[in-house]
Amino acid sequence: MSATPGEGEDLRRHSTGDLVKELSDQTTILVRQEIELAKAELTQKGKILGAGAGMLGGAALVALLMLGVLSALILSLLDKAMDFSLAALIVTIVYAAIAAVLALAGRERIKQGMPPAPEETVETVKEDVQWAKSQARSARK
Repeated sequence: MSATPGEGEDLRRHSTGDLVKELSDQTTILVRQEIELAKAELTQKGKILGAGAGMLGGAALVALLMLGVLSALILSLLDKAMDFSLAALIVTIVYAAIAAVLALAGRERIKQGMPPAPEETVETVKEDVQWAKSQARSARK
């Protein structure tokens, strides 16, 4: 039989060699598609992880900048109303709260991107293996 088996045809009419060739061709196409899916999924997760890491870096930068510039201004304003030490403590607590909020937001972004494995691809590969097994079983009948 020289015809290649296709979808919807009765597979029993084709030789085992034709069926194996068809299965091999379909498996090759399937593997290529799975690799592309994995690449796309990893790229998406990488972007989410990058955004989370950027937020954490931003939290550190903002904390440093604010400690330098705003500390002097706020301390000078509070020093008129209270003891300098108490003013410094209040400013420190406010900065710590801001840094904590930014760090928590960054951590949540990183959690969204975890695990970095291509989960959808893993699931579709499992489905593809089941499909290939069923095709091999039907080819043997």
